[in-house]
Amino acid sequence: MSEIKLKSTAELQVMRQSGRMLASVFHYLDDQIVAGMSTMDVNNLAERYIIDQLKARPASKGQYGFKYALNSSVNHVVCHGVPSETQTLKDGDIVNIDITLEQGGFIADSSKMYLIGNVTPLAKRLVDKTYEAMWEGIKVVKPGATLGDIGHAILRHATKNGYTVVREFCGHGIGRDMHEAPSVLHYGQAGKGLVLQEGMTFTIEPMINQGKAKIKQKHDGWTVVTSDKKLSAQWEHTIAVTADGFEVLTLREEEAVVGA
Repeated sequence: MSEIKLKSTAELQVMRQSGRMLASVFHYLDDQIVAGMSTMDVNNLAERYIIDQLKARPASKGQYGFKYALNSSVNHVVCHGVPSETQTLKDGDIVNIDITLEQGGFIADSSKMYLIGNVTPLAKRLVDKTYEAMWEGIKVVKPGATLGDIGHAILRHATKNGYTVVREFCGHGIGRDMHEAPSVLHYGQAGKGLVLQEGMTFTIEPMINQGKAKIKQKHDGWTVVTSDKKLSAQWEHTIAVTADGFEVLTLREEEAVVGA
């Protein structure tokens, strides 16, 4: 694995600005995403906002040959859902919108679950517990903690609530490149793995399934779904390790730092 790139104070300031910009994209979408619109509509709204309003770059577009500004993962889609003009959001759907943004040479990465109309209590519970699981992982971040601490906290919360954790995909270091070292697993053993240092930046982005953890990839080469067609949820933030803990660089204005 490539060497971990610790960020300087100046670099973190640029990443902070990228993170704030990305948070503003979600704030913009909050009033836009409704039943009846297509996932391509969501993509186009986000792309135009990033380019026209923020004067930034949708970093996912063109990355690894991907053609769009975001991933839209509906219901049993675990991750990497491809926007489509024919996929219409319906009452009761849950959808993860995953967006990356680059400005000043640094990338921010975040995703959020949207509940469309009247969502079932079971679907809402999955979304809520996945959000909590992400925060359980974030809260242990500090110099001297380990990547295993993060994964252990997430897995413990998911399992306690009757869910499974997808193991094939993970969080990742981030900075000038979208994917840097280290890999941040959403399962693990407390006290094991890489020791965290001030200046590290990475994503925490657990994918939590209502049913079995098993997944499969569709023929488009991108979309990943649950093998049993049960629901999956995901949340994501970009995190910096600070001198005494963590900073959520992509924190949205409606959020409070959980546990603060």
